[in-house]
Amino acid sequence: MQVRDLLLIPLTEKENLVIASDNSGSIGMKDGDEVQVPYKTVAYYSFRVAVMECISAGAEPFAVVVQNFCGDEVWAELLQGIEKGMRDLGKMDIKITGSTESNFALNQSAIGISVLAKRMANKKIDTLTYDTQTCIAVIGSPLVGQEVMAKEEQVVPMSVFRQVCALEGVVTIPVGSKGILHELNTLFENTSFTEENVDSTLPLLKSSGPSTCFVAVFPKEILHKIKAVCSGYFHEINYTG
Repeated sequence: MQVRDLLLIPLTEKENLVIASDNSGSIGMKDGDEVQVPYKTVAYYSFRVAVMECISAGAEPFAVVVQNFCGDEVWAELLQGIEKGMRDLGKMDIKITGSTESNFALNQSAIGISVLAKRMANKKIDTLTYDTQTCIAVIGSPLVGQEVMAKEEQVVPMSVFRQVCALEGVVTIPVGSKGILHELNTLFENTSFTEENVDSTLPLLKSSGPSTCFVAVFPKEILHKIKAVCSGYFHEINYTG
């Protein structure tokens, strides 16, 4: 079953397998790459996208599969990036496997990462109903391309994401390339969010690249907890429609 950007497959009566993926192309250290960054950074942010999707859905990651088209010589660097992401999550028991294209050399860098996770089968990923008691915030800022490195201080740490997801009553969703507005409309079934009826200091349509920010929906009574955890990464979203 396809839910959000996830694939859910029944494992047992009690557990589902959750699979999330991310691809990265023309980002790395080859001459033909549009964005020049170390491969451990490429792997870190690609892992970040997929693992945040899993955790946001209430699943615990247990394995990572890497598809490497950058060459044998960068494999160790790719693993370093994934391991950095695991440290940020405080979860070092995730197993890593994968494959490298070693027969042919590409002119541009490319990797694909899939994260496998498990979640309780009785959990539901429902769309939400908006009302006057609903609070919405974006944690972090939408960044893409070279901005991710140039404005790294605006990228929400995965440790903060993990803490927010652990709070009772909070629903989260990472923001991807389609922007904040798209994710809001994915979450709510009774409200249509537009640029005209949403008040925010952040650009609503801008790509968030490797999930440099995420949407959090929560009841008003825990607003103070969210702000305490998120500090300077917190951006309130107001629906004015």
